[in-house]
Amino acid sequence: MFENPATISSNSPHLRKSGSKSVFIDPGLNGHLGGGVSEMGDLKGSSSPLHITTMVPSPIFLWRFKVVLFLFWALCCCKIGWDSVMRMSIDLRDLFLYEAFLYYNPLLLVTMMVWLWGVNLWVFSQGSVNYAKVFDLDHNHLTHREMWKCSMWMTIIVPTSMTAYLYLYSHGEVSLAASQPVLLYIAFALVLIFPFDIFYLSSRYFLLRTLWRIAFPLQPITFPDFFLADILTSMVKVFSDLERSVCRMVHRQVATIAWFEADAVCGSHQIAIPLVLVFPYICRLLQCLRQYKDTKEKSSLLNALKYSTAVPVIFLSALKYHVMPESWTSFYRPLWLFSSVINSLYSFYWDVTRDWDLSGFTKIFKFSRPSAISNLLYGRQWVYFWVIGSNLVLRCAWTYKLSAHLRHNYITVFTMTAMEMLRRFQWVFFRVENEWNKITKSHPMGEISLEEDKLLGSTTPHDV
Repeated sequence: MFENPATISSNSPHLRKSGSKSVFIDPGLNGHLGGGVSEMGDLKGSSSPLHITTMVPSPIFLWRFKVVLFLFWALCCCKIGWDSVMRMSIDLRDLFLYEAFLYYNPLLLVTMMVWLWGVNLWVFSQGSVNYAKVFDLDHNHLTHREMWKCSMWMTIIVPTSMTAYLYLYSHGEVSLAASQPVLLYIAFALVLIFPFDIFYLSSRYFLLRTLWRIAFPLQPITFPDFFLADILTSMVKVFSDLERSVCRMVHRQVATIAWFEADAVCGSHQIAIPLVLVFPYICRLLQCLRQYKDTKEKSSLLNALKYSTAVPVIFLSALKYHVMPESWTSFYRPLWLFSSVINSLYSFYWDVTRDWDLSGFTKIFKFSRPSAISNLLYGRQWVYFWVIGSNLVLRCAWTYKLSAHLRHNYITVFTMTAMEMLRRFQWVFFRVENEWNKITKSHPMGEISLEEDKLLGSTTPHDV
């Protein structure tokens, strides 16, 4: 559990006894202190070396202690949350859980994405893909360790706030309960825009700058621009729920019994929902058009067409709240199904043939230090079948989330969104490696400096 005691050698030329004068011992004595030490003033009578013991817990002990502490915290949150829900009446329980889920599931999904991105970075750092070169990052970029540290704090803070929300409401503290999600959203926003050099300032600036470039694609498009925009298209559920949550906060309808009034103002049938859902796809479409303007490559137009196929899926689904049931069943629903099939198949085709380029997408699993994971995945034929098959299934299932009229079962929608984020996490490996292969082909490895290749190995815990 503890490391061995640290011992100061008796050879040391500088030995000082508490409360005594400094004594210099000639190193030429070669450690023969014995009885000679007794003849030297303040060290008289001392015939044994001094021992100083430092009680330093080992890293393994500290890691195990943190794990136990985390499990204890998780158990407490589950117990308090369950007891709080059970205190509510049955007729209000489902409605209240739906509202609580609405406020907290966006941040839970963001936390999940941060965890997965940390895994992506870890795999890249173990393999041959220099992601820092791909994203044009400097030596202060965030490593997987810093990403996991951020996601760990998010994993603690968000469920703690949700547990406090349930506990306070079930015990009659309605105003305090209503403040929990509001304070949490404000805290996350402030941390993101905090202008001082703490909380990884350069990383936050890089993220905000990239988001700005995505929203207003008026400049040449870089790889980080359209890479992050692609990830945002998988997080449209987060944005739509954020819009509804902020809407309820603005109208002071958090932790109240006015669910029907809140749904009338901030419900699924509002025009803001399809607008929020379609916004990332429109941004990505405009990026493709800007790329065509700069490069004159026809593939950019075909890529823009792919993102445009999501627009009918979103708006045809929203029409269910604004047309007669007969019209929906006979005309709009078949049209929505047809547009969903087109969008899913086109997106799947583009993933496999353009984003990934199947000719060499398993180099990432060839780690510099082979492990059980790399031996299991590298060069295995089943990896190809799994990646292609799961991508097809989840591409089709994602249509469920794009459709506002299928949002009533919030547990199912949350599950489908989490599955889509797992699909995107899988997509990241092969998309980044494909870009790295393009870089190495256009710039031979000999032209890439050793310092850039070792950029991932930087152990300085700074920013991207």
